[in-house]
Amino acid sequence: MNTPATILSSPPERCVIVINQQLAAGHAANAAAVLALTLGQRHPMLVGAPLIDADNREHPGLIPIGISVLVADSEQLTQLHQHLLNDDEMDGIIFPAEGQQTTDYAAFREAVSAVPTESLQLLGIALAGNKKVVRKLTGKLGLLG
Repeated sequence: MNTPATILSSPPERCVIVINQQLAAGHAANAAAVLALTLGQRHPMLVGAPLIDADNREHPGLIPIGISVLVADSEQLTQLHQHLLNDDEMDGIIFPAEGQQTTDYAAFREAVSAVPTESLQLLGIALAGNKKVVRKLTGKLGLLG
């Protein structure tokens, strides 16, 4: 399995999370949080320097390049996933529908193992990579609202 360092030749310049537009607010927030946490784990260089407030208290750094949370329909998510599978200059994380059907991670993994890649129904996808490539793929998508 490739590590993020071997997947991308340079640190990501742009990150987006794309959520299935059919999700209710709570499920959309959950999907975005899961994807963001995994994206941060895969690319720790995305976390900025600590924030220091006026009382000289240090707070954990945030992502300095920002991260847009967009919406797409199921077909658009599938297209983004297909592009991700064929692009060596982009990293991404998928969140299959099975992820919100159980709280048991082993059961989640087992359910996903029974679904062929092209049949995965996605609740969301996170993309990280070259700014122009990510923008070209997601520039027409709307913000999660």
